[in-house]
Amino acid sequence: MPRLQKNDNFIDKTFTVIADIILKILPTSKEEKQAFYYYKDGMSAQSEGEYAEALEYYYEALMLEEDPYDRSYILYNIGLIYSSNGEHVKALEYYHQALELNENLPQALNNIAVIYHYQGIKAANQKNFKISKSMFEKAAKYWRQAIVLAPNNYIEAQNWLKTTGRIDRINNNINK
Repeated sequence: MPRLQKNDNFIDKTFTVIADIILKILPTSKEEKQAFYYYKDGMSAQSEGEYAEALEYYYEALMLEEDPYDRSYILYNIGLIYSSNGEHVKALEYYHQALELNENLPQALNNIAVIYHYQGIKAANQKNFKISKSMFEKAAKYWRQAIVLAPNNYIEAQNWLKTTGRIDRINNNINK
């Protein structure tokens, strides 16, 4: 099962060693340990651009992992892969599933907003302004939520919200 990590940098190798030590020390079930190893192998494959292999590992981890917080990160990473492959509908499904388990994932909120923003631009270029406006409003909603959770991040999104007049709603109502 363990994936050969030939191209890992110092930080990745250090993380792996520390994670292995923690797994040996902490009282975790065999399934939880196995889920972590699948997750770790998925991250390694994903970082090397081996998306099909990464998905296999993530799905294995998902079947074994019971902790909602840990499952949220597995789902988030699956969403990343689908998004990078241009499968935005699938990516949105996984990002939303991740948020159902862990609402404090600003990166998932940001990625959802990025997809909606992209769809808004695409609709505007096709002169479908009603859909474009709807997509931009959805993007704004998710970016506002992400910014509330991580106020020092997503500077470009904050600038876009300001220039489009949508920033003022952050403090008033993040769900608008």
